Amino acid sequence: MEALWLTLQLALFSTLILIVLATPLAWWLAHSQFKGKALVEALVALPLVLPPTVLGFYLLIVLGPDGPGGWLASFWGGSTLAFSFSGLLIGSVIYSLPFVVQPLQNGFVLIGKKPLEVAYTLKASFWDGFRSVILPLAKPAYISAATLGFAHTLGEFGVVLMIGGNIPGETQVISIAIYEQVEAMEYAQAHGLSALLLFISFTLLAIIYKARKHQGGGLL
Repeated sequence: MEALWLTLQLALFSTLILIVLATPLAWWLAHSQFKGKALVEALVALPLVLPPTVLGFYLLIVLGPDGPGGWLASFWGGSTLAFSFSGLLIGSVIYSLPFVVQPLQNGFVLIGKKPLEVAYTLKASFWDGFRSVILPLAKPAYISAATLGFAHTLGEFGVVLMIGGNIPGETQVISIAIYEQVEAMEYAQAHGLSALLLFISFTLLAIIYKARKHQGGGLL
């Protein structure tokens, strides 16, 4: 239960941060005419094809004592962000970024700029028009993005193992707990956790496909 609670916290905090970060990025990608936009899109989508251990290795270097993570940790008396919940959170945000950005980008493309331009004719500012017009229209995209980001974080293994290790109560998420139980041949406990993850994942996918009907687009 400790691993499950830690995993749910990680998934929730990662999703909230991703929604905040992905919204302006997805809007820019949906409507920008910048010539180098394809490179930015490729960078955002990189975690989709990059082996988790490769991403986890480089994150371990960045978050370690000799990287920027060590410099940040020194402000509160630490030496590294690796092997901590904060490090897991940073890694999860980076690893799950395309799963949130791409559904939002597709949603913004489908909506287009016309609703916002109509709001401008009514003297609305960009923020007022975005909040009162675009956000309600993009609700299905946000449901898909948040659900995908949350579900993807639940199942993370390679990245979290590389940068977090297996510290009970600190970095031992449910996927690592299952792996540890299988190694110890505790199949009954592993089956219980696996069945729970299976149920949660299926429920989240059902939510995504229901939202997809309203959006009229794909998952990504």
